[in-house]
Amino acid sequence: MSDAIAYKKKIIAAGYQAVDQLIKVAKEKIILQPKISESDDSKDDGKLAADRMKSAAQAKKIAVFEALEIIDKLEEVKTTLGEMESGIKVKSGNYAERRANKAS
Repeated sequence: MSDAIAYKKKIIAAGYQAVDQLIKVAKEKIILQPKISESDDSKDDGKLAADRMKSAAQAKKIAVFEALEIIDKLEEVKTTLGEMESGIKVKSGNYAERRANKAS
C-alpha cells in the first residue's frame, strides 16, 4: 500500500511539472515568419500566416484546457491520498458515481 502511495505522489509531482510545461506553451508569443528576401513574392503569405496563427491559437487553447483538466485530476488524487494516509475509508465506485456523490 505504501508503494502505491509513493508512486502516486511521484505521479502528482510529474503532473504539476506537465502543467508548468503547458503554461509555458500557452504563454509563448505567436510569431509570424517574415519574408526571407524581397524577391520572395509568394502570394499566399497572408493566408499561410493566418492559418499558422489559427493553429497556434488552437494549440494554446488545448494547452490551457489540458492544464486545467490535469490540475482537477491531481487535486482529486491528492484528496484520495490524504484519505488513504489518514485511514479514512476511500469511497469506491466509478468516476461518475464518485462525482455524483460529491454533488449531493
